[in-house]
Amino acid sequence: MTDWLIAHYDLLRGLHILAVIAWMAGLLYLPRLYAYHTGATPGSELDLTFRTMEAKLLRIIMNPAFVLAFVFGLTLIWVDGHIRGWGFLGQPWMVVKLAGVVFLIGWHHVLARARKAFAEGRNRRSSKFWRATNELPFLAAIVMVIAVTTEFGK
Repeated sequence: MTDWLIAHYDLLRGLHILAVIAWMAGLLYLPRLYAYHTGATPGSELDLTFRTMEAKLLRIIMNPAFVLAFVFGLTLIWVDGHIRGWGFLGQPWMVVKLAGVVFLIGWHHVLARARKAFAEGRNRRSSKFWRATNELPFLAAIVMVIAVTTEFGK
């Protein structure tokens, strides 16, 4: 099996990138929906529309994309471990990448909890908060991509 994975490394990397793009799209869009949702009157038609949009974005796009990005990422680590040796996991560039992954998973969790709060009519965050935090995933992605593509500290 490892030989097959090594032979298809570029395919796995491409699938990982596509899954990350879909996940990032959701991570960037959902806080923007929340920013607009804060202005909707609870129980109104607009509130119900936002609830539906947020739930579907999380359930249909973000969660599956996260799972796929995670599985393909772990597979790439497995393949790289067999090609390079496992020492690359301690390289500064990989530590930065993994720290970014932990941050994005945590942010995903924050967004999922916020969706529940909106659905239950108990959102406590302002539109300003959601606008201010909207770009956090992209900032993390910039750092992660630069770390991986330059393999700094190698």
